[in-house]
Amino acid sequence: MLAETYPEAGSELDFRSPFELLVATVLSAQTTDRRVNAITPALFAAFPDPYAMAAASRVELEEIIRPTGFFRAKTDSLLGLSAALVERYDGEVPGRLADLVTLPGVGRKTANVVLGNAFDVPGLTVDTHFARLVRRLEWVPDDIAKDAVKTEHAIAAIFPRKDWTMLSHRLIWHGRRRCHAKKPACGACPVAHWCPSYGIGPTDPVEAARLVTTQGPA
Repeated sequence: MLAETYPEAGSELDFRSPFELLVATVLSAQTTDRRVNAITPALFAAFPDPYAMAAASRVELEEIIRPTGFFRAKTDSLLGLSAALVERYDGEVPGRLADLVTLPGVGRKTANVVLGNAFDVPGLTVDTHFARLVRRLEWVPDDIAKDAVKTEHAIAAIFPRKDWTMLSHRLIWHGRRRCHAKKPACGACPVAHWCPSYGIGPTDPVEAARLVTTQGPA
């Protein structure tokens, strides 16, 4: 049903290479994909590859990514991961989870985004939306849902590996568009029939429809 509802589901970050997706995903922490997409054209024009970014001026890099928030910590990550790519991987983004998570600022969530969308390697992206939905759908117990790694492993045991990347996209899209954190659009939800949490948001179809968005938050 989610596949039918969101046939175009996919990454909402703009990228042309694994490196661009890696950087954009790091920048997306604590902000929106649209805000990241607004600054990445200038960022990649100035620093198109790991070699250029590793040699970047901290001041210049901070100024470009400032609108994404937490820009000092993110600058540390971008400089560190770029240097690591140059020093350890000849400037290429590795296509293995074990290698990606050794890069500064890159955890399993970011690594799985890159693997699934840049390398076509199935991965589960356990972000806030994903965690919220699997908890509301009662696919995992609350104690597991509080831990991203445990959640990833639990969902991996339920769904075929080939479906992991698209499952992530569809849950994230549903979380951004209907199953909101504070006020989910229960009365306009395509999976309401199967949802144990139905009713925590407005069930009136007209009221719920007003909560539905056509894209992720600004």
